[in-house]
Amino acid sequence: MKRYGSIIKVKADRFEEYKKCHAKVWPGVLAMIKKCDIQNYSIFYKGGYLFSYFEYAGEDYDADMAKMAADPETQKWWDYVKPMQEPLKTRKKGEWWADMDEVFHLD
Repeated sequence: MKRYGSIIKVKADRFEEYKKCHAKVWPGVLAMIKKCDIQNYSIFYKGGYLFSYFEYAGEDYDADMAKMAADPETQKWWDYVKPMQEPLKTRKKGEWWADMDEVFHLD
Protein backbone atom coordinates (compact mmCIF):
# COMPACT_ATOMS: atom_id res chain seq x y z
CA MET A 1 0.00 0.00 0.00
CA LYS A 2 1.28 3.46 -0.90
CA ARG A 3 0.02 6.79 0.46
CA TYR A 4 -0.57 9.78 -1.83
CA GLY A 5 -1.05 13.44 -1.01
CA SER A 6 -1.83 16.25 -3.42
CA ILE A 7 -2.88 19.89 -3.26
CA ILE A 8 -4.84 22.40 -5.33
CA LYS A 9 -6.53 25.74 -4.74
CA VAL A 10 -10.29 26.06 -4.67
CA LYS A 11 -11.82 29.26 -6.01
CA ALA A 12 -13.19 31.26 -3.09
CA ASP A 13 -16.50 31.97 -4.79
CA ARG A 14 -16.98 28.24 -5.59
CA PHE A 15 -16.00 26.67 -2.27
CA GLU A 16 -19.53 26.26 -0.91
CA GLU A 17 -20.57 24.63 -4.19
CA TYR A 18 -17.52 22.36 -4.00
CA LYS A 19 -18.48 21.23 -0.48
CA LYS A 20 -22.07 20.65 -1.55
CA CYS A 21 -21.22 18.46 -4.52
CA HIS A 22 -18.75 16.44 -2.45
CA ALA A 23 -21.44 15.79 0.13
CA LYS A 24 -23.20 13.82 -2.63
CA VAL A 25 -20.53 12.41 -4.94
CA TRP A 26 -22.10 10.43 -7.76
CA PRO A 27 -22.28 6.70 -6.93
CA GLY A 28 -20.57 5.67 -10.18
CA VAL A 29 -17.61 7.92 -9.40
CA LEU A 30 -17.28 6.42 -5.92
CA ALA A 31 -17.48 2.91 -7.36
CA MET A 32 -14.74 3.68 -9.89
CA ILE A 33 -12.47 5.03 -7.16
CA LYS A 34 -12.84 1.73 -5.31
CA LYS A 35 -12.40 -0.33 -8.51
CA CYS A 36 -9.08 1.45 -8.99
CA ASP A 37 -7.83 0.21 -5.59
CA ILE A 38 -8.05 3.59 -3.84
CA GLN A 39 -9.03 3.53 -0.18
CA ASN A 40 -9.09 5.89 2.81
CA TYR A 41 -9.64 8.82 0.45
CA SER A 42 -10.14 12.23 2.07
CA ILE A 43 -10.08 15.85 0.96
CA PHE A 44 -9.29 18.54 3.54
CA TYR A 45 -9.63 22.34 3.27
CA LYS A 46 -7.61 25.20 4.73
CA GLY A 47 -7.31 28.82 3.64
CA GLY A 48 -8.23 28.35 0.00
CA TYR A 49 -6.37 25.07 -0.48
CA LEU A 50 -7.64 21.52 -0.83
CA PHE A 51 -5.43 18.68 0.37
CA SER A 52 -6.19 15.20 -0.93
CA TYR A 53 -5.03 12.02 0.81
CA PHE A 54 -5.57 8.42 -0.24
CA GLU A 55 -4.00 5.01 -0.02
CA TYR A 56 -3.41 2.89 -3.11
CA ALA A 57 -3.64 -0.86 -2.54
CA GLY A 58 -3.32 -2.08 -6.12
CA GLU A 59 -0.48 -3.49 -8.20
CA ASP A 60 -0.36 -1.07 -11.17
CA TYR A 61 -1.06 2.54 -10.24
CA ASP A 62 -0.62 3.92 -13.76
CA ALA A 63 -3.04 1.36 -15.25
CA ASP A 64 -5.63 2.03 -12.54
CA MET A 65 -5.37 5.80 -13.03
CA ALA A 66 -5.76 5.31 -16.81
CA LYS A 67 -8.86 3.17 -16.17
CA MET A 68 -10.31 5.91 -13.98
CA ALA A 69 -9.49 8.64 -16.52
CA ALA A 70 -11.20 6.63 -19.28
CA ASP A 71 -14.45 6.20 -17.32
CA PRO A 72 -17.19 8.39 -18.87
CA GLU A 73 -18.92 9.16 -15.56
CA THR A 74 -15.62 10.13 -13.92
CA GLN A 75 -14.83 12.37 -16.89
CA LYS A 76 -18.20 14.13 -16.43
CA TRP A 77 -17.49 14.53 -12.69
CA TRP A 78 -14.10 16.06 -13.42
CA ASP A 79 -15.68 18.44 -15.95
CA TYR A 80 -18.12 19.45 -13.20
CA VAL A 81 -15.55 20.13 -10.45
CA LYS A 82 -12.55 21.40 -12.45
CA PRO A 83 -13.99 24.92 -12.92
CA MET A 84 -14.12 25.20 -9.11
CA GLN A 85 -10.40 24.47 -8.81
CA GLU A 86 -7.24 26.43 -9.57
CA PRO A 87 -4.08 24.35 -10.03
CA LEU A 88 -0.82 25.47 -8.45
CA LYS A 89 1.72 27.15 -10.70
CA THR A 90 4.37 24.88 -9.16
CA ARG A 91 2.71 21.63 -10.28
CA LYS A 92 4.57 19.29 -12.62
CA LYS A 93 3.69 19.06 -16.29
CA GLY A 94 0.60 16.90 -16.74
CA GLU A 95 -0.64 17.33 -13.17
CA TRP A 96 -3.91 19.02 -12.21
CA TRP A 97 -3.63 18.42 -8.48
CA ALA A 98 0.03 18.93 -7.50
CA ASP A 99 1.53 15.74 -6.08
CA MET A 100 3.26 16.03 -2.71
CA ASP A 101 6.21 14.13 -1.30
CA GLU A 102 5.70 12.26 1.94
CA VAL A 103 8.33 13.39 4.45
CA PHE A 104 7.08 11.60 7.57
CA HIS A 105 4.78 8.74 8.53
CA LEU A 106 4.12 6.85 11.77
CA ASP A 107 1.95 3.73 12.01
